[in-house]
Amino acid sequence: MDAPWLPPGRPDLHTRSRCMTATGFMDNDFPDGARVGADPGAAATRPREPTASSGFGSPGSDFTVRRIDLNDALIRHPQSTFVMRAAGDAMAAAGIGSGDVLLVDRAVTPQHNHVVIAKVDGELLCRRLVRQAGVVSLETAETPPRRITCSEAQPLEVWGVVTTVIRQLST
Repeated sequence: MDAPWLPPGRPDLHTRSRCMTATGFMDNDFPDGARVGADPGAAATRPREPTASSGFGSPGSDFTVRRIDLNDALIRHPQSTFVMRAAGDAMAAAGIGSGDVLLVDRAVTPQHNHVVIAKVDGELLCRRLVRQAGVVSLETAETPPRRITCSEAQPLEVWGVVTTVIRQLST
């Protein structure tokens, strides 16, 4: 086959089943198709190398992709995770707006700076837990933060730790 786009001495390229094959490239140097540096007598004793197909794959293989399960991706402790909806804008600067869905994990131990759901005076509040100099308080994300300091007169019960915020984007 004459291939004017190839420089002289280069192989002729043929297309067959969308695969490119080269023929006629230095046929005199490798009459038996042996690889460079291979001993022609050792070719029969060597185990055959594995091959891979480069042709068109099965159309059904596109549908074998596993879907993302939000339970697996977002929830570490399924038996102790609860879904709540935020109300109010006290935590807006922390990324929690009114109407956002919160995943609250009761198995996570609350730490300094965690966003928690706390029960104060019989009401559930979403606040940041702050521990400084032995004093535990709940703070809003506003500037300056509004603070609820916990004491014997105002006990604090941390109900759970907010692990995920899900927000609906406007369309």
